[in-house]
Amino acid sequence: MAKESFDKEIQFLRMLVLTSGAFSRQQFAERLGISVHTFDKTIRRLKDVVSSMHQHLPQEQSKEFSESLRFSYYDSTDPQLLFLFRAKSVKESESHRISLLLGAMTGQARTAMELLDLCCGSTSSELPMPDEKTIRSDLKYLEEVGVIRKEPGPRPYKFRIQDDLVRSLTNDELIDLYDFVDVMANTQVPSVQGYLLRDGLKKHLMRKDVEQHSVEPFLYKYHYYSRILDEAHLFTLLHAIRHRRKVRFLYFSPKSEKSYASKNTNPLFERDTKGKAEKTLPLKIVYDHQYGRWYLIAYGREGIRKFRMEGLTQIEEDESVDEAWYKERQTELAEKMRYSWLIDTGRPVTVRARFFNPEGSEQNFIKERVLLQGQWGQIVVEDKDSFIYEITVNGTTEIRPWLRSFGSSCEILEPAALRREMIAEWKEIQSYYESV
Repeated sequence: MAKESFDKEIQFLRMLVLTSGAFSRQQFAERLGISVHTFDKTIRRLKDVVSSMHQHLPQEQSKEFSESLRFSYYDSTDPQLLFLFRAKSVKESESHRISLLLGAMTGQARTAMELLDLCCGSTSSELPMPDEKTIRSDLKYLEEVGVIRKEPGPRPYKFRIQDDLVRSLTNDELIDLYDFVDVMANTQVPSVQGYLLRDGLKKHLMRKDVEQHSVEPFLYKYHYYSRILDEAHLFTLLHAIRHRRKVRFLYFSPKSEKSYASKNTNPLFERDTKGKAEKTLPLKIVYDHQYGRWYLIAYGREGIRKFRMEGLTQIEEDESVDEAWYKERQTELAEKMRYSWLIDTGRPVTVRARFFNPEGSEQNFIKERVLLQGQWGQIVVEDKDSFIYEITVNGTTEIRPWLRSFGSSCEILEPAALRREMIAEWKEIQSYYESV
């Protein structure tokens, strides 16, 4: 699948989840910045992907695409929308060819020419025939990602599947490994590669007729769809950071009326887009656990900038920069984010808040949560009824939702401006409810 198409489908699925299918075809197309015809093609493509993964479902469950996202919800611990990654990055011909290569190298080492002959003999006449350069390129890619390995020996080199680990483990060890990967994929970030590894282990267990794995020991309800979808950009940006390379992309801010624009390859049909073309140097990626969002912190002509990764489309790497200059920018960023609760680089301010201990409870879960989530803040005063927590942060915008989440167990003491703002917010919330 082309990279641009994947961008479009990411934004399409994000809108589908957030709106619960409430938009009409025309509204969807306008919001995405595409034609209704392109919208229909995207729907058909996604339906094909879902149906290929759920062939076991009865016919009556194949009515609406929005319903397909809820298939087997309690029968599987897969987060919704993960299926998109299984359909990503390769065209139909590439998918067919790589499947043939992996099948041929399973249990037997093969040379590149043997694999070429096998692919040419098994490829459908409707698909383009591969040449030697294409096969060697595929082998290089599979070797880089660790799927296959080159056997020692003279030329011509032979390649085979690298599955020594799973084949050397007993069934009980495989189940333990599967459970470990399951827990880590659902509790750590990034997670997509963990889910795909878990799927591979499950298929291997099924091939060995191990029945115990069918009873999932854990069941997770997944909330943050953006976390999964935005991991499509994560490793591209990490690669750019690792190699000090600038990136170019089309950015749609959260306030933008559109979230996607088709990539115009024909200058005769160019049109204005709502997105903004950006060229910047990635410095850091931050994940917000509270809202399940990824942020890119970068350096450009305007200095340090922050981008929500859900608004990035058409990402491409650009030229690299000098290592010494890059380290200076990273040092500058580290100093500006020294007191960032998340990504704020504003003026530092000291926040003091009184937390009230829970009444009639043997366990002080308020204090435990403050100590767990309070980052570098400290408890400076404490008595049997309450304690005062103090922290210096860049601005109060990012810490405010955390303080508010404690409800009546938290009282803001300083700064006075934040105290007044919180009082006004609680009065507004109170006005929403009638007195009883």
